[in-house]
Amino acid sequence: MLVPSRRRLRIEVWIVLGLSLGQSAVYSVVQLLDKITRAPLAEGTSTLNRSQSPREYFDLTYQLLDIIFALVPVLLVIYFLTDQRQSGAGVSSQSGSAFRKLGFNFARPGRDLLQGFGLAALIGIPSLGLYAAGRTLGITTAIIPSALDSYWWTVPVLILSALRHAVVEEVIVVGYLLDRFGKFGWSMPLAIFASSMLRGSYHLYQGFGPFIGNAVMGVVFAWLYTKTKRVMPLVIAHALLDIVAFVGFSLFGRAVGLG
Repeated sequence: MLVPSRRRLRIEVWIVLGLSLGQSAVYSVVQLLDKITRAPLAEGTSTLNRSQSPREYFDLTYQLLDIIFALVPVLLVIYFLTDQRQSGAGVSSQSGSAFRKLGFNFARPGRDLLQGFGLAALIGIPSLGLYAAGRTLGITTAIIPSALDSYWWTVPVLILSALRHAVVEEVIVVGYLLDRFGKFGWSMPLAIFASSMLRGSYHLYQGFGPFIGNAVMGVVFAWLYTKTKRVMPLVIAHALLDIVAFVGFSLFGRAVGLG
């Protein structure tokens, strides 16, 4: 097996984060500073799914392109995590599936669904209370899960957006990073802490309440992953949380907390 050095792995991680959620974390910090230097944080608003064009089918095109290109770093991670073995002719051949390594497959659909629904309930209900508390304390912006215009494609696109967020975050922040942190020689508590802090940091644009809530969610998800070695229940839970938030707000106009 070709074993990359720790230095190469660190560079790899910085590249992946720079193309995905690390970039989001930097923007999130800047957006938070922008908001708190303009007005009290409680007066700020965070809109998650914005319309990108007043023309229906251009808006749809932009939405789909955003979803597709956001998944490219996931493909990069899958590529990096796929083991390679050297053949006799000196040519590398695939030997270990990254999907199997991450537990990002349909090997146990029933158990994954059950765990996913359970996690969604465990995280989702307290998130509503944390959102309300954050608004009361003035440390959380008003969150608008969807500001898309009402078209025939709005709900399907919001569902795809929820799936995109779930796959990108759980595969990269949990599955990929915990694997790489382990190869760095980090202890498991340190790896879980770093993963959860990253998750919280790219939600900072919503305020300090969502930072805390998502960091706690990150600890729970990362800890569970260390026990099951399966990212699929996490993806299911995250997708359910975002689908309820995005679609529920779009259909009923109610503010809901996000995972």
